[in-house]
Amino acid sequence: MKYTFTFIFALCLALSAQAQPTKRRSTTSNAAAQQGASRVQPTDRAALMFPKNVEVPEDVVWKRDIYRQLDLTKDKNAPLYYPLQPVGIQCNLFTYLFRLVLTGRVPAYNYMLDGNESFAEKDKIRDITDLLNRYYVPYKEEGGKIVVDDRDVPGEQVKRYYIKESVVLDQRTGTHKTQVQALCPVLMENDDFGEGASPKPLFWVKYADVESYLSRLPVMASNYNNTTNMTANDFFTLNRYEGTIYKTNNMQGRVLGDYCKTDSAMKKEQKKIENELKNFEAGIWQVKQTQDTTKVDSLQAEQARKRVSTRRQSTAKENTTTTARVNRRSAQSRKEKTAAATTEPRASVRRVRR
Repeated sequence: MKYTFTFIFALCLALSAQAQPTKRRSTTSNAAAQQGASRVQPTDRAALMFPKNVEVPEDVVWKRDIYRQLDLTKDKNAPLYYPLQPVGIQCNLFTYLFRLVLTGRVPAYNYMLDGNESFAEKDKIRDITDLLNRYYVPYKEEGGKIVVDDRDVPGEQVKRYYIKESVVLDQRTGTHKTQVQALCPVLMENDDFGEGASPKPLFWVKYADVESYLSRLPVMASNYNNTTNMTANDFFTLNRYEGTIYKTNNMQGRVLGDYCKTDSAMKKEQKKIENELKNFEAGIWQVKQTQDTTKVDSLQAEQARKRVSTRRQSTAKENTTTTARVNRRSAQSRKEKTAAATTEPRASVRRVRR
């Protein structure tokens, strides 16, 4: 009877659990979810009060941003300028970048009037035709796409580049390296009188966006070796380019031209910045030399032996000199006595005979 009552009681509990309304069960689960959400609510509120806009890389303990101007007419930068017209798979850097931007594979960003780059979404070039019309590049539309003939690409007129590079010290890998961050082609357009060319920066592109594409662009890196054994990415990664500094990131946001009023002052400031970078790199790997006490002791002992030997030699020399002087004096004295004895008159004694 006892076991029968226990079985019936357990069966009633099971039936009552299954008969619970679905809404009530869901309400219980929602309450649990709300309770869990209320636990993380202070964290979300704190995140809103203290937002973190810029993520600072933990491994980079030192960084300095440098802006350089690359003159493509120089021999070191010539691999980025030639060939002027595409030859097979070879083309210059601007033609390659222009094709990437024109086809939408790489986003381009407007060049700001203050010279600073901005990769914000609002500064992205939306309509490429505005850029083409601004610099009088002929184009046509075919099937809803913008088409520009190779002969109309102004690759020959782009004779400069502005690049932004970061000199970083990576704590994780223990490396000091220079990384290119952005590229800006500069169109050198002749004025109406043909007396000179004025620089017209076209657009900025992030190097991270074009790095994979530049790994497919072969360049000829030497006049003596005409094999294309290097890519454009290798050229920038190995810092094979040569450029003059025109700006560094600073709290005032000034370029060198703002406070260097003469060419000599500009060159002096550029040389100063270059030396600062070299000295910082040299100071990283400079190891303080510890003095070897064993070597110092042996050196001091050798020097002491030399001093004793020198002293002995000088003493022996002095003794020899003194003995020779005494001997000369004795010989001179004997000589004088002998001479005096020979010159004295002799006394004669006569015998007296008895």
